[in-house]
Amino acid sequence: MEPAEVEFLAEKELVTIVPNFSLDRIHLIGGDLGPFNPGLPVEVPVWLAINLKQRQKCRLIPPEWMDVGKLEEIRDQERKKDTFTPMPSPYYMELTKLLLNYASDNIPRADEIRTLVKDTWDTRMAKLRLSADSFVRQQEAHAKLDNLTLMEINTTGTFLTQALDHMYKLRTNLQPGESSHSQDF
Repeated sequence: MEPAEVEFLAEKELVTIVPNFSLDRIHLIGGDLGPFNPGLPVEVPVWLAINLKQRQKCRLIPPEWMDVGKLEEIRDQERKKDTFTPMPSPYYMELTKLLLNYASDNIPRADEIRTLVKDTWDTRMAKLRLSADSFVRQQEAHAKLDNLTLMEINTTGTFLTQALDHMYKLRTNLQPGESSHSQDF
């Protein structure tokens, strides 16, 4: 899966907006949205929130977890533990990128939030590299990686599967007597 595909999935997550227009309920394949009334919060998918924000039709309310205090706690907890801690959203990195790119004026302390999410991401990637290194060195057959997000799996998945495939080929070629056929003329 490509990062753009993961971002596409993240755009289906719901966020709250405060519209500045009126519109009855709209019926879409993915479900009904609205009604939209000026000044009344309503939940919509991220893709619609971004579209409306770009057209200056709403104000975006950041997700509850997109707060400097909460993100500092998450970052600190991630640094302290050896295992992966649960993230506030399965798409925390993608949502942060999208919302800060298109609605940073609606998100208090946006630069600090960007830094905290990046710090958390970097910590998790370092843990993932260490886990993969340990996994390969110990020649394990399986691994349990709880609390990883789809983007984190996607980031290292290709590399790890290719590395394991190469290791398998090397191990099978080194096995004595299995496929060492000589050609007799």
